[in-house]
Amino acid sequence: MRVFVTGGTGFIGAHLVRLLLQQGYTVKALVRPSSNLENLRCLDVEIVQGDLNDPNLWKQMEGCRYLFHVAAHYSLWQKDQELLYRHNVLGTRNVLAAAGQAGIERTVYTSSVAAIGVGSSGQIVDETHQSPLEKLVGDYKKSKFLAEQEAMQAAATGQEVVVVNPSSPIGALDIKPTPTGDIILRFLRRQMPVYLDTGLNFIDVQDVAWGHLLALQRGKSGDRYILGHQNLTLKQLLEELAEITGLSAPQRTVPAWLPLSVAWIDEKILAPLGKSPSVPLDGVRMAKQPMYYDASKAVRELGLPQSSLNAALKEAVYWFISRGYVK
Repeated sequence: MRVFVTGGTGFIGAHLVRLLLQQGYTVKALVRPSSNLENLRCLDVEIVQGDLNDPNLWKQMEGCRYLFHVAAHYSLWQKDQELLYRHNVLGTRNVLAAAGQAGIERTVYTSSVAAIGVGSSGQIVDETHQSPLEKLVGDYKKSKFLAEQEAMQAAATGQEVVVVNPSSPIGALDIKPTPTGDIILRFLRRQMPVYLDTGLNFIDVQDVAWGHLLALQRGKSGDRYILGHQNLTLKQLLEELAEITGLSAPQRTVPAWLPLSVAWIDEKILAPLGKSPSVPLDGVRMAKQPMYYDASKAVRELGLPQSSLNAALKEAVYWFISRGYVK
C-alpha cells in the first residue's frame, strides 16, 4: 500500500494525498526544491526532493507499489513552450521509465481534458473524441496531448497505466490558483465587470481525487477516463457565485476580439519590451470555444462521485477568503 506521488503540493495532488492517507495508504511525495509545501504541512507524508527528468528517479520509487503521476507544468504563456515540453512530455516519459525500472505495479497518469480537445460549436464530447494535434490551442494543450501519448505507449508495451482526464476542479487548497480558481478570485475581488460567452465542465476537486484512486482500483490499463461533472456556461457559474456570496454577477458580455487584441499586444509587443503581460493570448483563444465533456464512462466504470458543485464553490470561496486571498 506504499504509493509514490508526483505533484502532491498542487491543487489536485494535495487532495489526492489526503485521500490516500485516509484510505490507509503510505505516501511518498516527490517535490521540487522550490515547491511551496503549504498543502502538505502536518501530513504524515515522506517528502523527497527531486526532478521529473532525473535519470535516477527510479531509486526514489523503489519500495513503492503504485504511482500517481500528477505533476505537470501549467502555463498559457507562449514563451514557456520549451518548459512545457521538457516537464510535461519528457518528464512523463522519464517518470514512466523510472516506474518500470522500480517495479511499480500500476500507474495512474493525470492528463487533462485539454489533451482531448473540444467539439465543434459547443458539442459535448467524451473519451472517444480526439482533436488533431494541430487543432489543439496553445502549447499547454499540445504538451498534455503528447504526454498522454507517452502514457498510452507505455501501456501498449505492457506497463499497467491508467489515464485520467480531469476537467475544471473547484474547491479548497487552490494555492496558485488554477484558472478556475482565478475566475472565482476575480469575481470575489470585483475584477470581472464583463465576461466572455463561453462554458466549461466543472467538478468538485475531492471527486477528482476519488477518481484517481478509483482509476487505480478499477480502471483499465490503456484507457482514459474523463473526471468531470457539470457543463455550465461562464454566466451560469458567475450567477452561482452571486447567489453564494451576495455579490452581483457581471451582466455584460465582451466580444472575443477585444481580449484577443489586448492579449496580442501584451505578449507580442509589450512583453519583449520587459512588461509583464496580464492576459495570455492562448488563454483567450481557448475561451472562444465552450469546453464541454461527458464523464459518464468514469461514473459507470469507476464509480466517480458527482458531488454538488454549489458545495464545492462554497468551499472554494470560504478557503480563498479565510486564507487572505481577498481583502
